[in-house]
Amino acid sequence: MTASRPNIVFIVADDLGFADLGCYGGREAEFGPVSPVLDRLAANGLKLTQGYSNSPVCSPTRFAMITGRWQYRLRGAADEPINSRSKGSSTLGLPPEHPTLPSLLQASGYRTALIGKWHLGYPPHFSPLKSGYDEFFGPMSGGVDYFSHCSNTGQHDLYFGEEEQHSEGYLTDLLSRRACEWVQRPSEQPFFLSLHYTAPHWPWETRDDAAIVDDVRANLFHLHGGNIHTYRRMIHHMDEGIGWLVEALRESGQLDNTLIVFTSDNGGERFSDNWPLVGGKMDLTEGGIRVPWIAHWPAVIAPGGVSPQHCLTMDWSATMLDAAGVAADPAHPLDGVSLLGVLRAPSATFRRPLYWRMNHRGQRALRDGDWKYLRVDGHDYLFNLPADERERANHATREPERLAALRADWEAWNATMPPIPDDATVSLGYGAKDMPQR
Repeated sequence: MTASRPNIVFIVADDLGFADLGCYGGREAEFGPVSPVLDRLAANGLKLTQGYSNSPVCSPTRFAMITGRWQYRLRGAADEPINSRSKGSSTLGLPPEHPTLPSLLQASGYRTALIGKWHLGYPPHFSPLKSGYDEFFGPMSGGVDYFSHCSNTGQHDLYFGEEEQHSEGYLTDLLSRRACEWVQRPSEQPFFLSLHYTAPHWPWETRDDAAIVDDVRANLFHLHGGNIHTYRRMIHHMDEGIGWLVEALRESGQLDNTLIVFTSDNGGERFSDNWPLVGGKMDLTEGGIRVPWIAHWPAVIAPGGVSPQHCLTMDWSATMLDAAGVAADPAHPLDGVSLLGVLRAPSATFRRPLYWRMNHRGQRALRDGDWKYLRVDGHDYLFNLPADERERANHATREPERLAALRADWEAWNATMPPIPDDATVSLGYGAKDMPQR
């Protein structure tokens, strides 16, 4: 621990692929490096190569992220993801009475804000202000147009608190500028900032694309739009905004004792670079769940660290509470595991089995050490990931005993989780359309 409790900034991209950043092997764009700021944060901090999201789709990961617990424990996370049909529902969202990462930090003296995407249920029953955030600026739904700030239904979706906020500008920049202003406000309290971008989620629009604002209302998933050049530029806009935030922290003398964590809510979609992984959003192959993880905290983390530690989104929630010296609610013990020891010593790795389940295509997965058990459409697979990250060499028939042991382990874990409700739905994006057929 440092002499004072750290500030914490939790930055989450939306649908970013594993290799979209330069520091994860991404290629340069025609304008140069795509992610120079994030690359520098990784070089001056810690990069994890075997980090995962709790789900291959958005809102279930966000349930795990905010609670530090398996998302399967909450009814709202059974829908993959929460969508506009959830408006008015009193069940499809994050229960306000459930302890959260921000509410626990808030109760311990932190000031808290969510700037960016919520996607955990709609007012009047659910909202960031009901779950531990002092302040909220952003969209309530999963994806909005970057200029009109309208959801795919054509409804305006940009809020300050629980009131609509009509602001002009490119959404990524609005979020970045608001984050800079918030962290520079004078205060004696440490802060916790969730900066949850919608970038690079569809619709694919750069700062220069204001003329296509009506496009998203005509097509739910912007299927006829976008290209790899636009996609990379969107990541670059986000990276620039993160640079503004880092500079704001530096100018205000807060950077050294601020833990900055960056990741994605799930794997990428059609323009993403997931190499060498296969699959993407909605898919429990590696491309749908392996994501970038960068941690930067000059007071604690030595520069240049790289760790193969296996981890899930909810482990970072546990880590942030640990770094702040805040205990979990005894009635809601954490499922996440603190990685604070890894931040201090990247070589200090430990065994961390990882489990997933999905309504879509009856998917399930378990990673334990080098091995991964996967089921898709009723077919079981066994992969040795260090030897075969592309998940092409199925060892299921060669090592039936290992397969049986991992399957039994998954079944035992699943028995501790609530069953998937019969009325749970799957909202298919084209990430599902692009899933590999096995």
